[in-house]
Amino acid sequence: MQDVRAVSCTHRGRWRAPCGWVNVRRNYWAYSIGLATVWAVILVVVAGTHKNHLHTFLFVFGGFAIAWVSGTIARYVYPPPKKWSR
Repeated sequence: MQDVRAVSCTHRGRWRAPCGWVNVRRNYWAYSIGLATVWAVILVVVAGTHKNHLHTFLFVFGGFAIAWVSGTIARYVYPPPKKWSR
């Protein structure tokens, strides 16, 4: 198996990030887990320091969660064109 850190990609003659890591960063589920982690950290900070703003924060998070779920469903119902998924 080839070490993904040893392979680099070019795009229009410019050096880019290693090819293997580009594919990891484009993973939707990894991005979702990262977002959930960030929201959890923010929730802990808000709950610990600004208890009076926790209700407002939960409304904002609820709106974001509804939009994220809607976008996730749309990705599976309407997949991108094949030229974009290469």
